[in-house]
Amino acid sequence: MSSPDDAPRGRATITDVARAADVSVATVSKVINGRYGVAAATHERVMRVVSELGYASSLVATSMRRQRTHVIGVLVAEFEPFALELLRGVSESLSGTAYDVLAYAGAVSSGSHEGWEARSLSRLGGTLIDGAIVVTPTVALPGAGVPIVSIDPHTGPVGPAVVDVDNRRGGARATEHLLSLGHTRIAHLSGRDDLESARLRAVGYREALAAAGIALDEELVAQGGYSPEESARAAARLLDAPERPTAIFAANDVSAIEAMSVARERGIRIPEDLSIVGFDDIPAAVATDPPLTTVRQPLTEMGHAAVELLVRMIDHGAPAEHVRMPSELIVRGTTAPYAS
Repeated sequence: MSSPDDAPRGRATITDVARAADVSVATVSKVINGRYGVAAATHERVMRVVSELGYASSLVATSMRRQRTHVIGVLVAEFEPFALELLRGVSESLSGTAYDVLAYAGAVSSGSHEGWEARSLSRLGGTLIDGAIVVTPTVALPGAGVPIVSIDPHTGPVGPAVVDVDNRRGGARATEHLLSLGHTRIAHLSGRDDLESARLRAVGYREALAAAGIALDEELVAQGGYSPEESARAAARLLDAPERPTAIFAANDVSAIEAMSVARERGIRIPEDLSIVGFDDIPAAVATDPPLTTVRQPLTEMGHAAVELLVRMIDHGAPAEHVRMPSELIVRGTTAPYAS
């Protein structure tokens, strides 16, 4: 038997494994594909060499032989905090299973978010992955030859398999919290206008105000767009107004954190002079000073739910479902009773 140290450097091939284990290529193929007809001692020797050489058969070749790769694709537009927390949940759920994860950022090379999911699925579907979890797709997903679960799609739960959160109730809960503290001039730093989830958070805000008998002031609604730059400009407009708000509900945590920064630049104290509530509960929310009060979107749990649904679809042909998860208000240090 040859020593693995004698194997060529670089990516190991099936021929390298056969040479190091002193067996035929056909025997190695039987072992790595789980076929019968190999003695236990030989099987053990081959697998030891496979491990030592770090040999991995090609996903494409495997899929052509078996029509299965045991790889789940997680497709995101970009690796931002929301997507990373979902990816953590997916990874946790697949730990110890037969499935691996392929994370793919579809809008990075193209520089455009529009239609990124169609391009990504055409590259990966049916060859490298058995199924896909697509995070915030912008359009209805095309047929890709594999089962697909969407998380928080732009257009809402219109696809066959969707995991999302109760955005409307979350927006209402954030506003109700500020109302309970005595605030009546509550501004809304809204999200992207192409996202149904952002629209629903704004609906919840408006409904909570109406239920409290407070007329909506459109001057207190500013388009934050979820980007730091847009959120900073929108927060500045709100806080530079002759009669500024005493509280802000931001449609996501990134916008809320930007609003905190804008307030500090103006000498506005948080929460003494201004209360702020975000949405998502990304890791950065607990690192702000003071820590951010927010509506928790259970991102890791949403990742878990997407995996469970997708694996049932892949392994058992289970029907597609819509899984809606609850939102939860997390009270921290950026909200306080209104001081007249």
